[in-house]
Amino acid sequence: MNHDKKVFTVLDNPDAHPLVDCPVLVTGGARRIGKAIVEDLAAQGFPVAIHCNHSLDEGHMLAAAINGRGGKASLVQADLTNEGEVRGLLHKAASEIGPIRLLVNNASLFEDDNIGALDMQLWDRHFALHLKTPVVLAEEMAKTLPGAASALIVNIIDQRVWKLNPNFFSYTLSKAALWNATKTLAQALAPRIRVNAIAPGPTLPSERQKMADFELQVSHLPLQRAPDLSEFGRTVRYFWENRSVTGQMIALDGGQHLAWETPDIAGITE
Repeated sequence: MNHDKKVFTVLDNPDAHPLVDCPVLVTGGARRIGKAIVEDLAAQGFPVAIHCNHSLDEGHMLAAAINGRGGKASLVQADLTNEGEVRGLLHKAASEIGPIRLLVNNASLFEDDNIGALDMQLWDRHFALHLKTPVVLAEEMAKTLPGAASALIVNIIDQRVWKLNPNFFSYTLSKAALWNATKTLAQALAPRIRVNAIAPGPTLPSERQKMADFELQVSHLPLQRAPDLSEFGRTVRYFWENRSVTGQMIALDGGQHLAWETPDIAGITE
């Protein structure tokens, strides 16, 4: 027996199919980090379905810009808190650009609550968007992935799941649940579907922040710099190209998950 001979399959080889055969769906893809991921992947030749719900104008403009540059992008709308619409989303995207082989669960809600002032409707929305929707989409991908094709799911989480604190209580718990779902889905869906995650730190000012507050937050990071938006698409492509990686999370956070100053000392509430 030749022990040096390698059995090479499509699961091992990211170049086995041209990128035109690797359609992508990015949820929440019209704005902020999602938009950056869409633009990067489209520039590399991936056909991209841009999901949005309320950001239709931004989504149409983004798709038009990509198509105008010779890429391929389509817009798909769905309310990700509605299970029926979630279950139909992959089919809707596939009807536009072909069966989805790369899913980026980027759509997110970041609202504040805490123990003593819990809003259970807000709790339900956080968990629906951050946990139920990615799990349902993973299940639908497993059901619909054609033939011997392989696929990748990348969940956009948050570095705070590696450095828990009680701020933004239901948001934090729902993102921590998604990190655990990332690992258990990686187990359940292997070998055809790999599941990984990206953990952003401060990247763009939140809707509650002034630029001065954001810059103060970044100045307290170990690296004293926020991630560049271009890093997110490159990291998604790292996961796509490296087929032995599953159940992993990469923090793009300027080292925030390593910081030893607590928020009260640093004067930061987010």
